[in-house]
Amino acid sequence: MSLNYEAIKNWPITQASQRYTAKDTILYALGVGAATENPLALEDLKFVYERKLQALPTFACLLAGDSAWMADPKAGINLNKVLHGEQFLTIHKPLPAEGSVIGVDSVDEIYDKGADKGAVMYMTRKILDAESGELIATSGWSVFMRGNGGFGGIATGQPAPFAMPEGRAADASIDMVTRPEQATIYRLSGDFNPLHIDPKIATMAGFDKPILHGMCSYGIAGRAVIKLRCGSDASRLRKLNLRFASPVFPGETLRTEVWDLEPGKLAFRIRVVERDVIVLNNGYAEFAA
Repeated sequence: MSLNYEAIKNWPITQASQRYTAKDTILYALGVGAATENPLALEDLKFVYERKLQALPTFACLLAGDSAWMADPKAGINLNKVLHGEQFLTIHKPLPAEGSVIGVDSVDEIYDKGADKGAVMYMTRKILDAESGELIATSGWSVFMRGNGGFGGIATGQPAPFAMPEGRAADASIDMVTRPEQATIYRLSGDFNPLHIDPKIATMAGFDKPILHGMCSYGIAGRAVIKLRCGSDASRLRKLNLRFASPVFPGETLRTEVWDLEPGKLAFRIRVVERDVIVLNNGYAEFAA
């Protein structure tokens, strides 16, 4: 399948709108493991309790999106060989606990890594308050298209992953559990890919059981940074970027390690404790110090 570079770069992506409620906000928080203890600590209760509810900022990445256009044959994208490579988020103002938003998507660039290596597409979504038009967040991501290399596009200039600190131990860490049913809860926030629930589909994809959504692990990373460096105040998080390195299986423990860089900035990565495998890497976050 040949990727149509010009068509994709100039694709008239339709703006998406979404109304989300407090119930949606709570369901997302549950999906990223925000309530795994009883009684809940007060610092976590506010993410799952309608009284004084606070939205996790990573929820913004799931709002007002529509990628159906990628399945159009005119784009030439081989969806069977597409992987989520990186995720970026900049928070411009705290996400309300409920509201209406508009998503404006754009294709930034597509890098041709060669016929045997695939292609990488970078996209951006601006998430706007539907009533005021104010910019709430900017979400970005890269898509690794293993079946679309060799289309004749540019091969250089792709953004390099954030360089992790070398030669020193992490300044802080925290372990967060995922539950065996984590993926079955998270998918209710909108990602119904059967890879995350159907054992037969997981086996066809090369896994012995369903894997956790990468964006679920991303949300857990956000919770860890908020807890470690934001005093559990989600409104202090300003930026959260990372690269997906390896799959996570529901039920595993995720250890987030952070390195302080300067006031309000840190590097981080996440490893699965049980297998000692780095699953999220090249993490960078900013927060109100």
